[in-house]
Amino acid sequence: MFSIFDIGAAPANEDCAQIGHTPDFDACNRLEVESYRAAIQARFGPPPEGCALVAIGNAHDFGRYLTLGLKVWRFAQDRAEVAAYVEAAENGLTTWIEAGFTAPIRYAQGGDVLERRAGLEEIVIGALMTTRPTSGGQFPIPDFAHLHANIAAAYPACAAQALAALCA
Repeated sequence: MFSIFDIGAAPANEDCAQIGHTPDFDACNRLEVESYRAAIQARFGPPPEGCALVAIGNAHDFGRYLTLGLKVWRFAQDRAEVAAYVEAAENGLTTWIEAGFTAPIRYAQGGDVLERRAGLEEIVIGALMTTRPTSGGQFPIPDFAHLHANIAAAYPACAAQALAALCA
């Protein structure tokens, strides 16, 4: 058995797709949840053994929507590293920038989509570029070292693409 902590569809103070209103809601919602998973991993690292970041399907009068959840198996609940991860990650993020990310979708004041990133790979590479060290190997903001290392570890193919783009 397991417990699931619902973290949300996006950081708490950010706009996100609205079921019944946002055009192409399913694709927008899925991209935001995938991006939120990457941002949580950037901020808090990968989940330790015994827990996982998962998409949770939720029913609504207007249809089905996804949120990000932290699934914790009972056998692991008493492990110190699992308890620490749950404590750190269960409230999610307030903004995308806390993880070095930009919003995967920008919305107009009325909620219409203004700009949508092509996919998770583009978003992760953008975060890697934002948090990258200078040519001298220093991070302009000390927290970027932590974020960059976590993103690169979770998405090694994206890290290789970002490095190749920097070297080009």
